[in-house]
Amino acid sequence: MSAAKPIAAVQGAASPEVQALLRAFVARLGPQVRLAGVIEDPIVDADGPCSAGDLKSLSDGRRFAIMQDLGPSAGACRLDAGGVVTACEAVQAGVEAGCDLLVLSKFGKIEADRSGLAAAFADAMAAGVPILTSVAPRFADAWDRFAAPLYVILPPDLAAIEAWWRDVCPANVRGSGGRTALAL
Repeated sequence: MSAAKPIAAVQGAASPEVQALLRAFVARLGPQVRLAGVIEDPIVDADGPCSAGDLKSLSDGRRFAIMQDLGPSAGACRLDAGGVVTACEAVQAGVEAGCDLLVLSKFGKIEADRSGLAAAFADAMAAGVPILTSVAPRFADAWDRFAAPLYVILPPDLAAIEAWWRDVCPANVRGSGGRTALAL
């Protein structure tokens, strides 16, 4: 890996836009990139105080329910931390099996409390695997305590993410002529 920062956190857009951007980036990766991680996959007809959806595995397509039904008049966040922990265990298995890139939907409230996907982040950091994620500004201090000095903040721009990936892409996944495993 190059001297570039091995972790990129996207900021500057609403969560649904960032998740769509992560999905677009992953779709552009070549088949030689061994992926691990999860990205939010929204449920179109869901409503409530929290964003709704599942976490979808990038390695095998499994879906992990992360919202719980609190009833129609509930005003609390419906996030099911247990569902996120189950997803984390699957991601950790992907990191342990060997991956070239870990993409995690976000570092949010439960990760700031060292739960949710925090262990998957830590495992990838310990293994030296590049990580692509997002961090809401309100969790910036917790993120900095967790990941500094290993990260760079990227704007919500596909070209910026691809430039970061070209800088950190492991040599074993580079195609002929030094290409960086992007299906361009």
